[in-house]
Amino acid sequence: MWKTTFTVALLATTTTAIGQDIRLDPKRPGVAVLTGAPVRPLTDPRGLVSLAKPDATPVPIADLFFTRSSWFASWTPDGQVVMATDLTGRTNLWRVPKGGGFPLQLQQSEDKTFYPQPTPDGKFVLYASDVGGREIFDIWSIPAAGGAAVNLTATPDASDTGPFAITRDSRMIAFNRRVATEPSTNVAVMSLADRKVRVLSHETEAGTYWFARAFDSTGRYLYADRTDAAMTGSSVWRFDVATGASVKIAGDERHVFESLSALSPDDRTLSLTSQNAAGQRQAVLLNIADGTRTLIRPSPWPQTAGAFSPDGRTALAISNVDGRDEVYRYDLASKAVSRLPLLEGKVSDFSGTLPAFSPDGAQLLFPHSSGSAPFDYWTYDVAGGTPKRLTQLGLASIDPAALPKSSVVSYKSADGTVISAILWMPWNLKRDGSAPVVVLAHGGPTGQTFDDFDRTAIALASRGYMVIAPNVRGSTGYGATFEAANRGDLGGRDLEDEAWGAKFLVASGYADPKKIGITGGSYGGFMTVMAVARMPDFWAAGVEEYGIVNWNTMWERGSPALREYQRGLIGDPAKDKDVYRRVSPLTYLRDTKAPLLVLQGANDIRVPAHEAEQIADVLKAAGKTVDSKVYAEEGHGFLKRENQIDAAERTVAWFDTYLKGRTDAR
Repeated sequence: MWKTTFTVALLATTTTAIGQDIRLDPKRPGVAVLTGAPVRPLTDPRGLVSLAKPDATPVPIADLFFTRSSWFASWTPDGQVVMATDLTGRTNLWRVPKGGGFPLQLQQSEDKTFYPQPTPDGKFVLYASDVGGREIFDIWSIPAAGGAAVNLTATPDASDTGPFAITRDSRMIAFNRRVATEPSTNVAVMSLADRKVRVLSHETEAGTYWFARAFDSTGRYLYADRTDAAMTGSSVWRFDVATGASVKIAGDERHVFESLSALSPDDRTLSLTSQNAAGQRQAVLLNIADGTRTLIRPSPWPQTAGAFSPDGRTALAISNVDGRDEVYRYDLASKAVSRLPLLEGKVSDFSGTLPAFSPDGAQLLFPHSSGSAPFDYWTYDVAGGTPKRLTQLGLASIDPAALPKSSVVSYKSADGTVISAILWMPWNLKRDGSAPVVVLAHGGPTGQTFDDFDRTAIALASRGYMVIAPNVRGSTGYGATFEAANRGDLGGRDLEDEAWGAKFLVASGYADPKKIGITGGSYGGFMTVMAVARMPDFWAAGVEEYGIVNWNTMWERGSPALREYQRGLIGDPAKDKDVYRRVSPLTYLRDTKAPLLVLQGANDIRVPAHEAEQIADVLKAAGKTVDSKVYAEEGHGFLKRENQIDAAERTVAWFDTYLKGRTDAR
């Protein structure tokens, strides 16, 4: 068991506007980003209003998790939709009829199903699945009409995942392979007839990841991305499938980010997400023959390139405007661009496959959720009209009209850097400085909180908590400089950004500065532990999920590929010992005053359970208030419904006890 032997460096002390001390290291390298793009107006905290709703009641926590989720969906060749959803409490495959209706279950498993993709001939659906959350995936195939699933790869020492590229004749697929002992990933191809696999990329540089993107119309060429571990540089390559010969088409994984979203049906044009000179990612079209580029729609906000229509006449681009999506349609002939009237909130998926055109090009399939609306799939008639809900994955009790409303706010952090955040405002608060606050810290750190349906936020806000989710420095969505601003300073200036979000709510007149809590998972879990340890007089309670406490043990126990991501954030443990000491919550953990709840998956390979054990052991030995729960057969995040409900109930009860002072909580 790890025992702390660190000597804590001398720390300066400053006093915040709400009269509590935050310990600052004067030598740390935190970067101020005072004028980063895009420019955002500041929100007046006194302008925040808690609306009156006399009949408002707490949302049942179990109902929030019976409001189902989905991460992947795809059109079938005959115009139906295959989705991976947790209708049964397990993420399995379901098929939705044309026009909507109750879906038909195609596959049943205790383990999660990711990346479902029908073959172009309509005979099979391919997907990836692991065992017990261990993230060693295999590729499976199941008949599109239903039947027995077949494991196509069965590689216990390598993880094979999507999204997949499939040739138009349905004979070959391309996928991403991560050998457990190697520090990089590669792109591989498989003949579906004999299941023979050939690796094409043979990467030798540590911390480099390959992603299969698209075959050309003949199946002779495969396009793929080559990306660095920090996801800050990327290039696009073309492989000759028969010989394995490759050529770089665009980008430089060390300096420039270029990622392929789609290849046009005529094989002439690439739809690329491309980083401009200002460090912002934009959607561009690249003519393969002559190298000319067309910027779809200049914007100060980051964009992701999207799909081509089946006839190749239209391309999509998605703008991320302060955590909300805007989708644009570009006509390649007229060069006209128009915004599609979809719904406010999140209307794209994290894997970059949605929105997607139907096989006949008449409709778009897109996901939708917002901070006040649960997840469903929708369709949009390309010729015009209004979005139409395709699925009904929620419960009647989860009525968007009755849920606390979300909004986007902006405030200044300690050094003047502007921070955006999603705010969930409870009903019926009095502006008397009595409301409890919970800060939601997102994962990553190269991630972002969107205006998206968050069950923890809804559970807390419907119970009177002001809930704020800051996009602190290090987050994506606000340019390359902002994204890199916490490198070597994890849990430093970005932690101040979290705390100043709570201070912003105190300034509204609603919140009590003595009732501030923090929670989050992964990097959000790290941030929670760092918060209560490094700012012991600021926070009144914390709930951390699968967070890091000791970057040295993370390095020792992490996979070779994850080590390279860690190296990009804070360097090498042998060369950068001072950085590792400074950014590890373990350095400060014994100073914790706030009660801390620790939640962890037993099979987590990203943040091993040993991190949670260290937190509990150190705090118990120091006589602190700590409790922990480890969930069997769960990995990095909880996907089994009973565990999701239990974790949420424990979280609410913890804050009810230590922020509201309830003695009857759980």
